[in-house]
Amino acid sequence: MSSFQDKEIPGVIALFDVDGTLTPARLEIGEKMKTLLPELRKKIVIGFVGGSDLAKQKEQLGSDVLSQFDYCFSENGLTAFKEGQELASQSFINWIGNEEYNKLAKWILGYLASIDLPVRRGTFIEFRNGMINVSPVGRNASTQERNDFEAYDKIHKIRETMVTELKKNFPHLALTYSIGGQISFDVFPTGWDKTYCLQHIADQKFKEIHFFGDKAYPGGNDWEIFSDERTIGHSVKNPDETYDILKELFFKEQ
Repeated sequence: MSSFQDKEIPGVIALFDVDGTLTPARLEIGEKMKTLLPELRKKIVIGFVGGSDLAKQKEQLGSDVLSQFDYCFSENGLTAFKEGQELASQSFINWIGNEEYNKLAKWILGYLASIDLPVRRGTFIEFRNGMINVSPVGRNASTQERNDFEAYDKIHKIRETMVTELKKNFPHLALTYSIGGQISFDVFPTGWDKTYCLQHIADQKFKEIHFFGDKAYPGGNDWEIFSDERTIGHSVKNPDETYDILKELFFKEQ
Protein backbone atom coordinates (compact mmCIF):
# COMPACT_ATOMS: atom_id res chain seq x y z
CA MET A 1 0.00 0.00 0.00
CA SER A 2 1.25 3.48 -0.86
CA SER A 3 2.62 5.70 1.90
CA PHE A 4 1.22 8.77 0.14
CA GLN A 5 -2.56 8.48 0.29
CA ASP A 6 -3.00 12.22 0.89
CA LYS A 7 -1.91 13.31 -2.60
CA GLU A 8 -4.50 14.90 -4.89
CA ILE A 9 -3.27 12.83 -7.85
CA PRO A 10 -2.50 9.34 -6.48
CA GLY A 11 0.14 7.02 -7.90
CA VAL A 12 2.29 9.70 -9.53
CA ILE A 13 5.83 10.81 -8.67
CA ALA A 14 8.09 13.42 -10.22
CA LEU A 15 11.85 12.99 -9.79
CA PHE A 16 14.15 15.90 -10.58
CA ASP A 17 17.79 16.29 -11.41
CA VAL A 18 19.17 19.27 -9.44
CA ASP A 19 21.74 21.25 -11.48
CA GLY A 20 20.17 22.87 -14.53
CA THR A 21 16.76 21.38 -13.75
CA LEU A 22 15.61 22.69 -10.36
CA THR A 23 18.44 25.21 -9.98
CA PRO A 24 20.93 27.01 -12.21
CA ALA A 25 24.20 25.05 -12.24
CA ARG A 26 25.71 25.00 -8.71
CA LEU A 27 23.52 27.95 -7.67
CA GLU A 28 20.59 28.18 -5.28
CA ILE A 29 17.02 27.40 -6.23
CA GLY A 30 15.07 30.41 -7.52
CA GLU A 31 12.00 31.82 -5.80
CA LYS A 32 9.65 30.80 -8.62
CA MET A 33 10.58 27.12 -8.37
CA LYS A 34 10.81 27.26 -4.58
CA THR A 35 7.21 28.52 -4.46
CA LEU A 36 5.91 25.94 -6.94
CA LEU A 37 7.33 22.78 -5.30
CA PRO A 38 5.20 22.84 -2.10
CA GLU A 39 2.09 23.26 -4.26
CA LEU A 40 3.22 20.41 -6.51
CA ARG A 41 3.85 18.23 -3.45
CA LYS A 42 0.19 18.54 -2.47
CA LYS A 43 -0.74 17.03 -5.82
CA ILE A 44 1.91 14.32 -6.34
CA VAL A 45 4.93 12.72 -4.70
CA ILE A 46 8.15 14.63 -5.40
CA GLY A 47 11.81 13.77 -5.09
CA PHE A 48 15.20 14.80 -6.39
CA VAL A 49 18.05 12.62 -7.62
CA GLY A 50 21.51 14.09 -8.12
CA GLY A 51 25.10 12.97 -8.26
CA SER A 52 26.28 15.38 -5.55
CA ASP A 53 26.34 14.58 -1.87
CA LEU A 54 23.63 15.79 0.50
CA ALA A 55 25.69 18.73 1.79
CA LYS A 56 25.94 20.26 -1.69
CA GLN A 57 22.26 19.59 -2.36
CA LYS A 58 21.37 21.43 0.84
CA GLU A 59 23.43 24.39 -0.36
CA GLN A 60 21.35 24.54 -3.52
CA LEU A 61 17.89 23.45 -2.39
CA GLY A 62 17.93 24.66 1.23
CA SER A 63 19.05 23.32 4.59
CA ASP A 64 15.54 21.95 5.20
CA VAL A 65 15.57 19.88 2.02
CA LEU A 66 14.80 16.57 3.78
CA SER A 67 11.46 17.95 4.89
CA GLN A 68 10.65 19.67 1.58
CA PHE A 69 10.72 16.55 -0.61
CA ASP A 70 9.12 13.13 -0.15
CA TYR A 71 12.28 11.45 -1.47
CA CYS A 72 15.83 12.78 -1.39
CA PHE A 73 18.37 10.85 -3.45
CA SER A 74 21.99 11.97 -3.05
CA GLU A 75 24.74 10.37 -5.15
CA ASN A 76 22.16 8.84 -7.50
CA GLY A 77 20.29 7.26 -4.59
CA LEU A 78 23.27 5.56 -2.98
CA THR A 79 22.41 7.81 -0.05
CA ALA A 80 18.63 7.99 0.16
CA PHE A 81 15.88 9.43 2.34
CA LYS A 82 12.13 8.82 2.39
CA GLU A 83 10.08 11.35 4.33
CA GLY A 84 13.24 12.43 6.14
CA GLN A 85 14.28 8.91 7.17
CA GLU A 86 17.52 7.45 5.80
CA LEU A 87 17.33 4.29 3.69
CA ALA A 88 20.05 1.69 2.97
CA SER A 89 23.26 3.08 1.43
CA GLN A 90 26.16 1.75 -0.67
CA SER A 91 29.92 2.45 -0.65
CA PHE A 92 32.14 2.88 -3.71
CA ILE A 93 35.36 2.19 -1.81
CA ASN A 94 34.04 -1.11 -0.43
CA TRP A 95 33.07 -2.11 -3.95
CA ILE A 96 36.32 -1.21 -5.75
CA GLY A 97 38.85 -1.82 -2.95
CA ASN A 98 41.75 0.43 -1.92
CA GLU A 99 44.30 -1.11 -4.30
CA GLU A 100 42.27 -0.50 -7.45
CA TYR A 101 41.13 2.90 -6.22
CA ASN A 102 44.75 4.01 -5.72
CA LYS A 103 45.63 2.95 -9.27
CA LEU A 104 42.64 4.83 -10.63
CA ALA A 105 43.37 8.00 -8.64
CA LYS A 106 47.07 8.02 -9.60
CA TRP A 107 46.21 7.65 -13.30
CA ILE A 108 43.62 10.46 -13.14
CA LEU A 109 45.98 12.89 -11.43
CA GLY A 110 48.80 12.00 -13.82
CA TYR A 111 46.57 12.53 -16.84
CA LEU A 112 45.33 15.88 -15.58
CA ALA A 113 48.92 17.00 -14.98
CA SER A 114 49.81 16.14 -18.58
CA ILE A 115 47.17 18.20 -20.40
CA ASP A 116 47.06 21.93 -21.09
CA LEU A 117 44.21 23.93 -19.57
CA PRO A 118 43.79 27.72 -19.35
CA VAL A 119 42.84 27.55 -15.64
CA ARG A 120 43.36 25.10 -12.77
CA ARG A 121 41.86 25.42 -9.33
CA GLY A 122 41.56 22.95 -6.44
CA THR A 123 39.84 19.58 -5.81
CA PHE A 124 40.33 17.57 -9.00
CA ILE A 125 39.05 14.31 -7.49
CA GLU A 126 36.18 14.47 -5.01
CA PHE A 127 35.56 11.22 -3.17
CA ARG A 128 31.91 10.54 -2.41
CA ASN A 129 30.13 7.65 -0.78
CA GLY A 130 28.96 6.04 -4.00
CA MET A 131 31.32 7.42 -6.65
CA ILE A 132 34.19 9.74 -7.42
CA ASN A 133 33.74 13.05 -9.21
CA VAL A 134 36.56 14.17 -11.52
CA SER A 135 36.98 17.83 -12.48
CA PRO A 136 39.80 18.84 -14.86
CA VAL A 137 39.50 22.51 -13.88
CA GLY A 138 38.88 21.76 -10.19
CA ARG A 139 35.68 21.98 -8.16
CA ASN A 140 36.91 25.15 -6.43
CA ALA A 141 36.47 27.11 -9.67
CA SER A 142 34.33 30.24 -9.43
CA THR A 143 31.01 30.55 -11.25
CA GLN A 144 32.67 32.51 -14.06
CA GLU A 145 35.51 30.00 -14.30
CA ARG A 146 32.94 27.18 -14.49
CA ASN A 147 31.16 28.96 -17.33
CA ASP A 148 34.47 29.54 -19.11
CA PHE A 149 35.53 25.90 -18.75
CA GLU A 150 32.17 24.65 -20.01
CA ALA A 151 32.58 26.75 -23.16
CA TYR A 152 36.21 25.60 -23.56
CA ASP A 153 35.21 21.96 -23.05
CA LYS A 154 32.56 22.14 -25.77
CA ILE A 155 35.29 23.04 -28.24
CA HIS A 156 38.19 20.94 -26.97
CA LYS A 157 36.22 17.99 -25.50
CA ILE A 158 38.50 17.68 -22.47
CA ARG A 159 36.10 15.53 -20.46
CA GLU A 160 34.97 13.38 -23.38
CA THR A 161 38.57 12.60 -24.36
CA MET A 162 39.55 11.82 -20.78
CA VAL A 163 36.63 9.41 -20.38
CA THR A 164 37.70 7.61 -23.58
CA GLU A 165 41.24 7.21 -22.20
CA LEU A 166 39.95 5.95 -18.84
CA LYS A 167 37.92 3.27 -20.58
CA LYS A 168 41.03 2.17 -22.50
CA ASN A 169 43.19 2.02 -19.38
CA PHE A 170 40.73 0.37 -16.98
CA PRO A 171 38.72 -2.07 -19.12
CA HIS A 172 38.77 -4.68 -16.31
CA LEU A 173 36.73 -2.48 -13.99
CA ALA A 174 32.94 -2.44 -14.45
CA LEU A 175 32.78 1.33 -14.24
CA THR A 176 30.46 3.87 -15.83
CA TYR A 177 31.68 7.37 -16.68
CA SER A 178 28.96 10.00 -16.79
CA ILE A 179 29.53 13.60 -17.90
CA GLY A 180 27.28 16.05 -16.06
CA GLY A 181 27.14 19.65 -14.96
CA GLN A 182 29.63 22.18 -16.29
CA ILE A 183 33.04 21.04 -15.10
CA SER A 184 33.19 17.38 -14.14
CA PHE A 185 32.21 13.78 -14.69
CA ASP A 186 31.21 10.98 -12.32
CA VAL A 187 32.82 7.55 -12.07
CA PHE A 188 30.81 4.77 -10.45
CA PRO A 189 30.11 1.04 -10.71
CA THR A 190 27.97 0.14 -13.71
CA GLY A 191 24.34 0.14 -12.63
CA TRP A 192 24.91 2.83 -10.00
CA ASP A 193 23.62 5.59 -12.29
CA LYS A 194 20.44 7.52 -11.49
CA THR A 195 18.29 4.46 -12.19
CA TYR A 196 19.69 3.13 -8.89
CA CYS A 197 17.19 5.33 -7.03
CA LEU A 198 14.23 3.58 -8.63
CA GLN A 199 14.68 0.55 -6.39
CA HIS A 200 13.88 2.77 -3.40
CA ILE A 201 10.44 3.64 -4.77
CA ALA A 202 9.52 0.24 -6.26
CA ASP A 203 7.42 -0.75 -3.23
CA GLN A 204 5.06 2.19 -3.86
CA LYS A 205 4.05 0.79 -7.28
CA PHE A 206 3.66 4.23 -8.86
CA LYS A 207 1.53 4.32 -12.01
CA GLU A 208 3.63 7.16 -13.43
CA ILE A 209 7.26 8.07 -12.68
CA HIS A 210 8.16 11.38 -14.31
CA PHE A 211 11.81 12.35 -14.54
CA PHE A 212 13.12 15.81 -15.40
CA GLY A 213 16.74 16.38 -16.40
CA ASP A 214 18.93 18.68 -18.50
CA LYS A 215 21.59 16.08 -19.44
CA ALA A 216 19.19 13.64 -21.06
CA TYR A 217 21.37 12.51 -23.97
CA PRO A 218 23.76 9.56 -24.43
CA GLY A 219 26.76 10.16 -22.18
CA GLY A 220 24.89 12.70 -20.04
CA ASN A 221 24.26 11.80 -16.43
CA ASP A 222 20.46 11.91 -16.83
CA TRP A 223 20.33 9.63 -19.86
CA GLU A 224 19.93 6.25 -18.15
CA ILE A 225 16.95 7.23 -16.01
CA PHE A 226 15.47 9.49 -18.71
CA SER A 227 15.43 6.61 -21.21
CA ASP A 228 14.48 3.88 -18.73
CA GLU A 229 11.24 2.08 -19.62
CA ARG A 230 9.96 2.64 -16.09
CA THR A 231 10.00 6.44 -16.41
CA ILE A 232 8.36 9.18 -18.43
CA GLY A 233 11.33 11.35 -19.36
CA HIS A 234 11.28 15.13 -19.78
CA SER A 235 14.39 16.78 -21.23
CA VAL A 236 14.73 20.40 -20.09
CA LYS A 237 17.19 23.20 -20.80
CA ASN A 238 16.82 25.09 -17.51
CA PRO A 239 14.61 25.50 -14.40
CA ASP A 240 12.21 27.79 -16.27
CA GLU A 241 11.41 25.00 -18.72
CA THR A 242 10.95 22.55 -15.83
CA TYR A 243 8.52 25.02 -14.26
CA ASP A 244 6.53 25.42 -17.47
CA ILE A 245 6.19 21.66 -18.03
CA LEU A 246 5.08 21.11 -14.42
CA LYS A 247 2.42 23.80 -14.76
CA GLU A 248 1.18 22.21 -17.97
CA LEU A 249 1.11 18.68 -16.58
CA PHE A 250 -0.25 19.19 -13.08
CA PHE A 251 -1.86 22.64 -12.83
CA LYS A 252 -3.97 22.78 -15.96
CA GLU A 253 -7.12 23.77 -14.11
CA GLN A 254 -5.47 26.77 -12.46
